[in-house]
Amino acid sequence: MLYEDIVQPLLFRFDPETAHERALRGLELLSRVPAGTALLRAVAGRPPADLRTTVLGLDFPNPLGLAAGFDKDCRLAAVLPALGFGFVELGSVTLRPQPGNPKPRLFRLPLERALINRMGFNNGGAAAAAARLAAGPKPAVPVGINIGLNADAPKARAPQEYAEVLARLHPYADYFVVNVSCPNLAGLRDLQERLQLERILTAMSPANQPRRPVLVKITPDISDAQLPDLLAVISRHADGVIAANTTTSRSGLSADLGDIRGGLSGRPLRAAATALIRKIRRLTGGRLPIIGVGGVENGADAFEKIRAGASLVQLYTGLVYRGPGAAARLLAELKALLALAGFADVAGAVGSEAEDSEP
Repeated sequence: MLYEDIVQPLLFRFDPETAHERALRGLELLSRVPAGTALLRAVAGRPPADLRTTVLGLDFPNPLGLAAGFDKDCRLAAVLPALGFGFVELGSVTLRPQPGNPKPRLFRLPLERALINRMGFNNGGAAAAAARLAAGPKPAVPVGINIGLNADAPKARAPQEYAEVLARLHPYADYFVVNVSCPNLAGLRDLQERLQLERILTAMSPANQPRRPVLVKITPDISDAQLPDLLAVISRHADGVIAANTTTSRSGLSADLGDIRGGLSGRPLRAAATALIRKIRRLTGGRLPIIGVGGVENGADAFEKIRAGASLVQLYTGLVYRGPGAAARLLAELKALLALAGFADVAGAVGSEAEDSEP
């Protein structure tokens, strides 16, 4: 492949964050050039046209989305669909601007097809994000906005701050994601505790008019004992769950990481994220929509998560390793797998793994 054989080695000569910023600038430039989006679409390839699905009351041209973290500042909402994605998730966006953690804070593990990040919600804040989205054209696919909490915010103010970010960005999102599971901000995962999360979701409700779906992104490191209570809160006060965020686990890695701290994403997370999807599906009886993310790189990975119970899937690290054609190739692979298994559409395959195991 041109990307993996030529472009990727050139990009990987730069440190990961520099390479990421150059990719963002390149996409921004293409979005401003006449026919730039068409050129990007030609390079990325055309995804299959018959993978439409409806989830959370929203129509998606296909079930593959770009996960939060790629476009933290909402710079590329209009151009990212040209890469073949059926939806894009922007952010995480916090109420106030913040620089994030000290550099270096993004690391590649090429042999593992993985990344480790400790970015720390670096972004320009909700007001700047809202201004960019207001100035740009309406994206061609559904857009989610992932909301985070400023590092200096007292935890007691978390409900108010999440609500304020939602209020500022409400006109520009088709759904919102409450991020209480990033491992790179001290104490943030404490907000997954039942009463804390309930307060956050309750505070967001008055600002969410007209109502947009709200999902909660959870950690793959959650214990089996904690999960039922967390899902009970999400089922009562939100519309779905994203499984899962990055992990602090280093289980099974062959690389010597030294003292590199942060959240691990990519191929090593695949099995744990899929296992979490299965648990959520089982505990909620399939009533809670799930977006599956973690180690999705090809059609088989996406099909696995869909059969485990995910209605939609996302990738980010897979884009780093497969390049701009990642979405179109993955979706073609997924379409072939659906047909081979006898499914007429994506929705029919959701949770089918559990159904196959029933007597």
